[in-house]
Amino acid sequence: MKYTFYLILFVSIFHFSALSQSNGGSIGTEWEVGYSQQKEEQPGEFYPAEIPGAVQLDYMKAKEKAPWYFNDNFRDYKFLEDKYWHYRTQFSRPDIPLDHHLYFVSRGIDYEFEIHINGEKIHYQEGMFTPVELVLDQYLQQENTLEVIIYPIPKAEGAPVSRRQAKNSVKPAVPYGWDWHPRLVPVGIWNNTYLEVAPATRIKKEKLDYQLSGDFDEVSLKYSFRVSDPEDIGYNWVLKDKNGKTIYQKQGSIGEKGEEEIESTLQDIHLWWPHDQGEPYLYTSVLEARSPEGTILDSVVRKVGFRKVELVMNEGAWAEPAIFPKTRSVPPFTLKINGRRIFGKGSNWVHPEVFYGKLDYQRYLEQLKLAKKANFNILRVWGGGIVNKESFFNICDSLGILVWQDFPLSCNPYPDDPHYLEILEQEATSIIHRVSKHPSLAFWCGGNELFNNWSGMTDQSLPIRSLNSLCYQLDPKTPFIPTAPIMGVGHGHYLFYDDQTGEEVFQLMERANKTAYTEFGMPGIAPVSTLKKIIPHDELFPPKRNTAWETHHAFGAWRNSSWLEIETLQRYFGEAGSLKEMVDNSQLLQAVGFKCIYEEARRQKPYCSMALNWCFNEPWPTAVNNSLVGYPNKIKPAFNAVSDACRPVLASGSFSKFTWSPGEELAIDCWILNDSPEKVDGGKVTVFAETGGERKKLHTWSFPGLEANSNYHGPVVHHTMPENMKKQVFRIILEVSGKRDMDSEYRLLYTP
Repeated sequence: MKYTFYLILFVSIFHFSALSQSNGGSIGTEWEVGYSQQKEEQPGEFYPAEIPGAVQLDYMKAKEKAPWYFNDNFRDYKFLEDKYWHYRTQFSRPDIPLDHHLYFVSRGIDYEFEIHINGEKIHYQEGMFTPVELVLDQYLQQENTLEVIIYPIPKAEGAPVSRRQAKNSVKPAVPYGWDWHPRLVPVGIWNNTYLEVAPATRIKKEKLDYQLSGDFDEVSLKYSFRVSDPEDIGYNWVLKDKNGKTIYQKQGSIGEKGEEEIESTLQDIHLWWPHDQGEPYLYTSVLEARSPEGTILDSVVRKVGFRKVELVMNEGAWAEPAIFPKTRSVPPFTLKINGRRIFGKGSNWVHPEVFYGKLDYQRYLEQLKLAKKANFNILRVWGGGIVNKESFFNICDSLGILVWQDFPLSCNPYPDDPHYLEILEQEATSIIHRVSKHPSLAFWCGGNELFNNWSGMTDQSLPIRSLNSLCYQLDPKTPFIPTAPIMGVGHGHYLFYDDQTGEEVFQLMERANKTAYTEFGMPGIAPVSTLKKIIPHDELFPPKRNTAWETHHAFGAWRNSSWLEIETLQRYFGEAGSLKEMVDNSQLLQAVGFKCIYEEARRQKPYCSMALNWCFNEPWPTAVNNSLVGYPNKIKPAFNAVSDACRPVLASGSFSKFTWSPGEELAIDCWILNDSPEKVDGGKVTVFAETGGERKKLHTWSFPGLEANSNYHGPVVHHTMPENMKKQVFRIILEVSGKRDMDSEYRLLYTP
């Protein structure tokens, strides 16, 4: 019965805000960690542990191992997957004032674990996204040992050594090995964890519901919360604007049930917008539980943004299929924010550290600022990885970046097994309660690539039905899709040139017709400085199989020679004479390819409504990857090309291929693209060709004023390629008179 009590306790506390602050104080603790073969055994040795973190990092530091990311050093830690890990800390019994408790609080322990104090087991849990809060008072002695025992990583019985081993757990699948991620599976206390003396009065199940009026200038609020030990307890709730001015306040006494609900209507409110559509306006909510003397016993402080998010039918989608026999039209995939349709421009986000326990506010901030600099208004948090820490969502709220949140399911046949479904429901409930309060949340997704032959799931699979049901019960106003891609949405292609079809990205996109492109890749080699940090000097050039190049995903990562695509590089540029030349050629193709896809997706608006590349970042230094930002925070030339392609307003040119020969006629299909919420005045565009250092004016054309969020299709401008020139990259330039921030340039290849 004792353990049942604690299960109820931890399930009840996941409503706490990550910004919750309590009276009392945290107790300074030093943790150590060691491993054993069996759970009942004590480790042969302990070494200092950093929390939050991962046991592998503590082991590496204690054993003075070489960098885990160099060559194939990461393989040295695979044996640690099957150990029991014992974290322990020792502390003296603190002074605990009357009506206070000593709490053990953890925001995340990865993945299956027990908690012991003074040798007595007081808690068991499977699941890394459900926080733990335990009252320790009754177990305390004068000197105490607190221990967290973490089980070996979950591995599906009979599954191969691959991501299939994750198919029966809610642990993210990516660390089990992917085409851009090493087989290195973190274990440990991965989120904030501490001991705290604090009042017995705690705010629980705090939730703010609201309804915006039809014209979006009024909001009806319903704020509810529950307080433990509510006797003689009062509350004070304040809502402040971004300047700290109080716009609403309510005080009162909490009844004996400990539950309170406040309803109000506010006029002339400011809306939260994605940064390219308006201001991501944030209010501050402060809830305090107070003693009769006015002492603050507990408080919850968090940001609030008022917005309405919908997924609506893409324009023209109801008209298909046009002829009998008919089936359903493609599902809705256009984002509508505060009544306004927007075009989603962004990327697939993967956690930027293999050891995600290392992630903190600063690490998130440096990458999310780059996402905004790339002119992205949405990031898809991919289902193979973690649900990020609170600071990720807080930063997205403040920067005005929408978040498409996958649940942690990816590319696996997740079962209808009762135990799996129980843990999935527990974890998803915790995730929904934590994330749903963020205005940046755009919609929920069941997981990555589940409706296909490698996952084998359908909309009738119980995990999908469970997630849909939970989202409806707990967050009904936020859209839900079962997986990505769904019908009408495109994943792929991931190459500049496909040797199986003989197509370049230009031809593929010209014939594509999708409501959204939510994964598309373009490989590019890492900078030379990165390569030198991960590949032994004698293996650097030329790249070969069975070397660190292959370990870091250059060969055999996906298919054929991917991701290096050495045959493609030779097809266009011939044999590279140096490492730098090869890197430059690869990065050029990546930049050209990504720019092509983003702009073509925008030209296909309004039927197409979103473009998200694979992928934004990476969790370790790869030799070659589809990422725009290399580890730890190095932008590739493709980042600048994509940032250029995603500007709210620009002149755009479409081309039929990359390589051009003497005498061929190049056709430049000209457009003005406008994704902004503002009208664009008319103007003039001059088209130039710049070859061999000489610029030639091809044509000048005029465009009319454009309405907000609309495109204009201009003329097709022709250019005959010159004769008798050497092989070189040439440029096509579109200059907008008086509006140079709309100028664009394109790089193509002249081949005699």
